[in-house]
Amino acid sequence: MDKKNYAKIHSIETFGTVDGPGVRFVAFFQGCHLECKYCHNRDTWDINKGNYTSVDELFSNILKYKPYITPNGGFTASGGEPLLQSYFLISLFKKLKREDIHTAIDTSGMLEITDTIKELLALTDLVLLDIKHINPDKCKDLVGFSNEKELAFAKYLSDNNIPIWIRQVIIPGITDNKEDLIELKKFINSLKTVQKVELLPYHNLGEYKWKELGFEYKLKDIRTANDYDIKRAKEILNI
Repeated sequence: MDKKNYAKIHSIETFGTVDGPGVRFVAFFQGCHLECKYCHNRDTWDINKGNYTSVDELFSNILKYKPYITPNGGFTASGGEPLLQSYFLISLFKKLKREDIHTAIDTSGMLEITDTIKELLALTDLVLLDIKHINPDKCKDLVGFSNEKELAFAKYLSDNNIPIWIRQVIIPGITDNKEDLIELKKFINSLKTVQKVELLPYHNLGEYKWKELGFEYKLKDIRTANDYDIKRAKEILNI
């Protein structure tokens, strides 16, 4: 299958309001190389599942909603990890740019910054960057990988004037340590193109998907984050 013209898509959302500015057409790409213990889209991990969709098919579908998603919204590639199918996104984003449709990618940034990735990012108007954990050891325990690549990815975005929305899931007892949040604040302040910091409260709404797939949900004993958890983290981060 030609990876420039076909990709595995898990699902789409035609009127998304939480994955970038304005109303957005959101495509959730199949496949992820991370193993986030809190993942609420566990069914997106296996790239061999999902349906093949062509660039032309997805582009035509997006165009149907252009009156609703422009000029203030646009298209967001989410997942899974959309950067695993970068060739496809390059082809798609070139078409979207010709239609003046805003392009965004929701990613962990935990990949090598290849020439292909660089080409794609040059066509990207906004990156929603999910910082998994600012502490490298805690990050590896939480998602299976240390954070060096995603922090380098963030620096690349900043150095190349690509707008960033930083996202951090607040998991009580795991990502809300004061010292870690202070380090996160320092890192965010070192970046030049951060437009927004979003704190996402941890929830266990995706636990049933783990069970349906026959996997143990690792955070079943962790409580969901509440308003106080978010307020406290915002105060530490000064946002």
